[in-house]
Amino acid sequence: MKINALVAQQATQPLAAGQIELRELQPDDVKIAITYCGVCHSDLHMARNEWGVSRYPLVPGHEIVGRVEAAGANVTRFKAGDIVGVGVMVDSCGQCHFCQQQEEQYCEAGFTPTYNGTDKYTGNTTFGGYAQHLIANQQFVVSIPQNLDLKAVAPLLCAGVTVWSPLRHYNVQPGDKVGVIGLGGLGHMAVKLASALGAEVTLFTTSPEKGEDARRLGASHVVVSRDAQQMAACQTSLDIILDCVAAPHDLDPYLATLKTNGQLVLVGIPDRPHPSPNVTPMVFRRLSISGTSIGSIRETQEMLDFCGQHNITSDVEIIAGEEIESAFARMLQGNVKYRFVIDMEKTRW
Repeated sequence: MKINALVAQQATQPLAAGQIELRELQPDDVKIAITYCGVCHSDLHMARNEWGVSRYPLVPGHEIVGRVEAAGANVTRFKAGDIVGVGVMVDSCGQCHFCQQQEEQYCEAGFTPTYNGTDKYTGNTTFGGYAQHLIANQQFVVSIPQNLDLKAVAPLLCAGVTVWSPLRHYNVQPGDKVGVIGLGGLGHMAVKLASALGAEVTLFTTSPEKGEDARRLGASHVVVSRDAQQMAACQTSLDIILDCVAAPHDLDPYLATLKTNGQLVLVGIPDRPHPSPNVTPMVFRRLSISGTSIGSIRETQEMLDFCGQHNITSDVEIIAGEEIESAFARMLQGNVKYRFVIDMEKTRW
């Protein structure tokens, strides 16, 4: 069946309303009527082919919230009317070590992304959530707590779980001292979630005016990273840092703020490599630099349940689909607090 969607026909053209073909419902699938879809910076990268892997026509969107319209014959986890979410993945091999360990994001065959991937049933390109409907395997669909504001839930499906995964993997506990670099879509969720876990959060920012917002979101301390005196005052004070900045920058000043055995976790993906860090403090204080990729389906559900218990959602600005290009432009300027979300039901097709 054909559905309406916001489609990029090529890298040099703006997204525009069009139609795409939705694949047939399989026995393990659910069909979702999309109500909200978050706007991730990677959507812009993919629409413009800035990573060199985009296939057109392309429909972005992997922060999806909607209502189940139909379920395949084998579906046991969901029924029509359920409020559900879909994140970055819609399939994986299911057989490799990581899939068997419920870490599908590290599937050795490569997971199937929600958009710009290859649908294993049809061989066609997968289409994302800037659309009216989505069909996905039930194993890659998650339940949404009923008490949460749905429009503000959508970014949790990518931004939320991307920072939740390292917080859980490195077992952040109450009283731990957590640093967060950058107060954007990822960073603001890192502050909220780390604070709710009981950690003492320090936000690093280049913008002093973000301090008040950071404290509102749960940060105990705000450090302007361009201020050498402020950076010196917090040396060897942190257990772990989540680096949420998607631009190349010097890692050495942040390594200096870690305690012995501290961990600097890279979450943002820059378009060029970071400058090489100085390994000397890493050797003498057993510091580590690591990276993390989104989160598993199990972690996504765990994070949503935690957010339901603590009433945590993203700070969002709602737009209609026809505003997507102006949203992209503002996102490039850092002019959003802190995530755009498309209201599909208000979008004019």
